[in-house]
Amino acid sequence: MTLSSIRLMGEDARPVVLADEPADPEVLAARAAAELPPRFVWGAATSAYQIEGAVAADGRGPSIWDTFASTPGKTWRGESGDPACGHYHRYVEDVRLMADVGLDAYRFSIAWPRIQPTGAGPANPAGIAFYDRLVDELLAAGIDPWPTLYHWDLPQTLQDRGGWAERDTAYRFADYAALVADALADRVRHWSTLNEPWCAAFEGNMTGRHAPGIQSPVTTVRVVHHLLVGHGLAVAALRSRGEAEVGISLNLIPAEPADDSPAAADAARLVDGQQIRLWLDAVLRGRYPDDVIGDFARAGAELPIISDDAKLIAAPLDWIGINYYAPHIVLQGTDPRRMSPFIPGDAVLSVRSTEDVTALGWPVRPLSFAALLRRLHRDYPGVPLYVHENGAAFHDVVSAGGEIDDSDRRRYIARHIDVVREAVLDGVDVRGYFAWSLLDNYEWAEGYRMRFGIVHVDFATQRRTLKSSGRWYSQLIKAHRQTRGP
Repeated sequence: MTLSSIRLMGEDARPVVLADEPADPEVLAARAAAELPPRFVWGAATSAYQIEGAVAADGRGPSIWDTFASTPGKTWRGESGDPACGHYHRYVEDVRLMADVGLDAYRFSIAWPRIQPTGAGPANPAGIAFYDRLVDELLAAGIDPWPTLYHWDLPQTLQDRGGWAERDTAYRFADYAALVADALADRVRHWSTLNEPWCAAFEGNMTGRHAPGIQSPVTTVRVVHHLLVGHGLAVAALRSRGEAEVGISLNLIPAEPADDSPAAADAARLVDGQQIRLWLDAVLRGRYPDDVIGDFARAGAELPIISDDAKLIAAPLDWIGINYYAPHIVLQGTDPRRMSPFIPGDAVLSVRSTEDVTALGWPVRPLSFAALLRRLHRDYPGVPLYVHENGAAFHDVVSAGGEIDDSDRRRYIARHIDVVREAVLDGVDVRGYFAWSLLDNYEWAEGYRMRFGIVHVDFATQRRTLKSSGRWYSQLIKAHRQTRGP
């Protein structure tokens, strides 16, 4: 990679030029271990529907993803989150594996349908008991639990009543958050309200590629606002129970124009607005961006704002979680056969990069990540950041001896951690890194064919095998730990 100039979107946008980095993961690991702060947090992440399985066990109710995956043609080969990784019954083994890797923290999500099978009413004792056992197991292993309250598995009963398009779902979410906090707040210090609400809103209700499979800009915009109202209400519920740290996990994907045309620049503005500024401006500044509201209006959609919603949504947070994989490289689009995830739906076409890509076709561009971190530090100062998801899908090969040398993934993770190291040295307040994912898992509409894990899962036998990327990550964590002192 040569010296590259990455254009930053947003207020006072200006270019930033970042130097090339060595590609050797061992060199990058040594730099990270030596130069990241002693209290830097190393973790890995998963989500409930992607790993737990046991979708009908112990009173769990159906979620929108159970319904969506059972609908013909919606997922790869009709695959669903059952049995996934069988984590519900194998969590002890999985925590032992985390401890072997040396994780400081484990980010997981709680399945709302396990706690409230219909999305309302008292807590299901068996559902609470599972997460109670999981938290205790993690703490006994010296691993800090970082639960996320919502990672897309809305109880189907609530969807039948309109789902997140209805404001009542936000109130139900607050009730659910209170039940979980009442059970776990005495041991859990870090809480995330929502994971990637952009995906829940836009992929679930604009393109229909995710559950619940709706295609409506009007519904999408209503869902955006009610997810954020739910976030604000959940923050209040958690704060009232004395929670130490509360945040939100956002997929902040930068938008880069594919060429120098004004049309591509405007497409990048539109994507940046809906992917990044829509969420950060709301939760950190107490307002939605004017240009984004205008884009919605062009599609006949309006945010259903009432009374003090802005203040509620902008309740003070302790950190922002960043989920980053690749940038959007965009052009203005007019292809009626392709439904863009953005509003208006015919305004943007993403294009595949001609450079290095993952198995999903996502461009590998660490410098885009570097520019994003600096942009967040500049445009939204004063809020600590955690990288809550970062990783890549590649087609892993299992050797005759059962080993997995996933050098592409190892290199991807190493380069992105090195970007974090460089940003921290430049004053960006990044406090931790969570690899996505701990385990190969159910990758939503892609089924089981896309593997992100640092641990290989044989889905036929549920056997776990640490990949070379996992061994590398473990060595990095242990080397960094030596710098912490007593």
